[in-house]
Amino acid sequence: MILSIDLSSAVPIYQQIRDQVVTAIAVGELVEGSALPSTRQLAGDLGINFHTVNKAYDLLRQEGLLRLNRKSGAVVQRDPHSGPPPPGFADEWSTRLRTLLAEAAAQGVDAAAVLTMCGGVVGSFGARLGKQVGEPSDGELDVEHRGLGEPA
Repeated sequence: MILSIDLSSAVPIYQQIRDQVVTAIAVGELVEGSALPSTRQLAGDLGINFHTVNKAYDLLRQEGLLRLNRKSGAVVQRDPHSGPPPPGFADEWSTRLRTLLAEAAAQGVDAAAVLTMCGGVVGSFGARLGKQVGEPSDGELDVEHRGLGEPA
């Protein structure tokens, strides 16, 4: 997985890291048991403060996707093959989805376009979900750093 941050983005760096790890899990690049770099290592690779990486990892831990341990570091705890989500996940996720769909409606995106986009995104995950657990990941996380004024 290549992890990149965009310093010129309005999205906070910790959120960019969190979102990219979630996407990597969803598409099968990171699977249950995959190790992530330490907070200090990833921060050094990205040229950012380690507290920023720690915040991203802690969010992923709170969401049940990472297990953080002093000995083993950050390890993926769940992937698409881990079974049903924990209790309460669907309600919380539905609330966030409602807000995202409200943004599309407020911007004038019609329902058919929303459904088409959703289908395309879900399909992009489904294409990768057919792989066997453990097949796509070597546990490595590559990083890319984009500064101000560099193309996304």
